[in-house]
Amino acid sequence: MAGFNVRSVLVTGANRGIGLGLVKQFLGKSNPPEWVFASCRDPKGERAQELKTLASRHPNLAIIALEATDPASIKAAAARVEEHLKSSGLNLLINNAGIARLNTLESETAEDMSLVYATNVTGPLLVSQAFLPLLKKAAQGSPQPGLSCSKAAIVNMSSEGGSITNLFAWQLGQVVSYRCSKAALNMLTKCQSLGYGGDGILSIAVHPGWVQTDMGSSPSQQAPLTVDMSVQGILNVLPTLSKKDNGAFVNWEGKVLPW
Repeated sequence: MAGFNVRSVLVTGANRGIGLGLVKQFLGKSNPPEWVFASCRDPKGERAQELKTLASRHPNLAIIALEATDPASIKAAAARVEEHLKSSGLNLLINNAGIARLNTLESETAEDMSLVYATNVTGPLLVSQAFLPLLKKAAQGSPQPGLSCSKAAIVNMSSEGGSITNLFAWQLGQVVSYRCSKAALNMLTKCQSLGYGGDGILSIAVHPGWVQTDMGSSPSQQAPLTVDMSVQGILNVLPTLSKKDNGAFVNWEGKVLPW
């Protein structure tokens, strides 16, 4: 993570799991960002207690209310972040918030398909749209050439479970709506790379690995990665990304994954 100097970062779904791990490691850097924005649905609730404890020790951490399926909430979150940033832009947007439903092909429902898609695909689309002006401002104000995560970037937290070629861990769980949503998120990332690359914004989809989180737990087998291992890997990969990686799908070790 040496040399990864990012002035401002926003992480959605930051009250637990990988999102919380990202916030912790950004704050723990020897050269932490001037602003770390940690968003979650209910900043005042019990699930945000660890974030609130961190905020009491780190004045550069701001907890932002953001419900990824609510356009009004997203718009209000963008306004709050802009207030904190004043005249500067947002360098790094990490769309990490996501949900899964443990359904099979036979048990999948229209309700769950719609809910998972709204959170995992439409959410990142709307959040990216809302924060696009701040990302553009960061890109325009940066002296760095090309594309990078230090300049301006959208990182969509995807999953190898959405790879049509690999279909990761099918035998452990079909989770059909989740897989479909992550395949769609990968396409959204590709579209964002084409639409925003000219504005100096890098777009990337990242598979964090199979991680020991509430979402990543399996009744039959323990996930091999801890949150710290996954997050450390991701934060080692992000500073290596450039224009050649725009629109790519990579894992926590930097390996390019097939669609």
